[in-house]
Order: sequence, then structure tokens, then C-alpha cells
Amino acid sequence: MEYMTAHPGMEDAIYNVLHTTIETIYPKYYPKEVVQFFCRHHSKAHILDGIASGNMGVLTDGDSIVGTGCYDCNHITGLYVLPHYQNQGCGTQIMNCLEAEIIKKYQVAVLEASLPAVFLYERRGYQTVGHGIYELDHDVKLVYEIMEKRLK
Repeated sequence: MEYMTAHPGMEDAIYNVLHTTIETIYPKYYPKEVVQFFCRHHSKAHILDGIASGNMGVLTDGDSIVGTGCYDCNHITGLYVLPHYQNQGCGTQIMNCLEAEIIKKYQVAVLEASLPAVFLYERRGYQTVGHGIYELDHDVKLVYEIMEKRLK
């Protein structure tokens, strides 16, 4: 498996990774309104913005994109791995690459963790420093952890 910077032309495959993962994993933790929110958030336009930033990467298995990660300054803004590839070290490989970029300029990495990802981040040494809540339609609330890790 290889992690590389995402480039234009990969947006459809990245979209597939994001939406397949969200639609498969998130319903186990969140109501449908939250799942729909995440799918809307991860639009092709959003993905193209991530690619244009130069801070989005993809994990490939041969010619297939199986995971993606993105950061902005010292903020990890996304980490997604196709369900079939989870629990095989793919998320760890992506996080290693994201943290390697962040540590070049910052001492601390921060992220907002969805409920399915909290345990991965805790195993990597991230600690919860706060809780977030985002109000959605129909009195539905998206709850998440604000986490950070000292890298240096």
C-alpha cells in the first residue's frame, strides 16, 4: 500500500471512499440525519477543495484508492478507510503520514473525532480536550470529541 498526495482526477474514487465508509459505518453510531449531513458535507466540490490545498492524500492498494486523509495547518480534517480495509493498519498508515506533515511546523495535532473513530485516535495517544455538538434539523444533534496529541 502506498500513501500519496491526491491530485485532480481522483475525486470520484475519493468520493466513493468517503460515501461508502459513511453510509456503511456511521448508521451504527448516528441517526440518519447525521449520516446525510456527512454525505452532504463531503461533496465533490469539498473534495476538489481538499485536493487543491495539496493537503489531501490517498492510500492505494494497487490501482484502487482505499483510504484518504486530509489536514489544514495542525488540524486533521478527515480520515476515511473503506470498510473492507479497516482494522488492517490502513488508518494507522494514513495517520502516520498526516502527523509527519503536521510535525514539520507544529507541536500539537488536533482533530474532531466521530464516534466510530475515537478509539483509533486514543490508541494513537490523542486525548479528549472537549466535546462538540452540532445542531441539525428535526432536533437531531451531532456529538463529537475534540482531541489533541503532542507530537514533539
